[in-house]
Amino acid sequence: MSDTPSRSHGRKAIRPSLQPRDLMSPGAELARAWRAQVVTLFPEAFPGTLGLSLTGKALKDGLWQLDTVGLREFGEGRHRNVDDTPTGGGAGMVLRADVMARALDSARARMPEQAPILYLSPRGRPFDQAMARDLARTQGATLICGRFEGLDQRVIDAYGMTEVSLGDFVMTGGEIGAQAMLDATIRLLPGVLGNSASTEEESFSSGLLEHPQYTRPTEWRGHAVPDVLLSGHHGEIEKWRQAQAEGLTEARRPDLWEAFLRRKGSGQG
Repeated sequence: MSDTPSRSHGRKAIRPSLQPRDLMSPGAELARAWRAQVVTLFPEAFPGTLGLSLTGKALKDGLWQLDTVGLREFGEGRHRNVDDTPTGGGAGMVLRADVMARALDSARARMPEQAPILYLSPRGRPFDQAMARDLARTQGATLICGRFEGLDQRVIDAYGMTEVSLGDFVMTGGEIGAQAMLDATIRLLPGVLGNSASTEEESFSSGLLEHPQYTRPTEWRGHAVPDVLLSGHHGEIEKWRQAQAEGLTEARRPDLWEAFLRRKGSGQG
């Protein structure tokens, strides 16, 4: 077994400290790596699927770093309570502002000051490809996984959180949503996919759904690949793909189609 450190270990950030520091430890900070910080009641849920495939390889290679913050560690009393009943009455429980603030104060000391704080909430703004691109251009983000009836509004306001939703449905917590958002963002980081053209041609990058894709065999169960794709005429292929993308978007996502037409009419498309 070689004692030579991997590429990622050579990029660990070193700060002055009175305490010895193990640069090979999982919690050591990586210089220039995009940092994902997740505040959650279930830190054991991470990295989950983010530890697999391309995002997992990028994590191992030090292109991004994961920092989970267990909310229960900052809870109240012997039982580490993190929630309480809604003021004014009502069903369920609400995550306490003081508990969340302690967790955030501890966590944010390890994050760039300008890194956004995103709260996973069904009432938040819809997460989309544009937001993923914006996040990929930052140094990292803190994601808060909601639970129960939500989070005390005072801490949302005090920390300037952005509430984000995956869609018009309710889940038991924000952990799955956080992983989905991180996956969409991390794959856009330089060096993760290895082919920048892949992210330029896929769904939503141009405001349209992606055109159909085909591969070998050229005929399968009586269904043939469209002739134009076999023609070798790249101009015709691009026209066909554009027409397919527009047709699919108009039929399946009228909201995206209307936005595309508005941009096209204003000369932005």
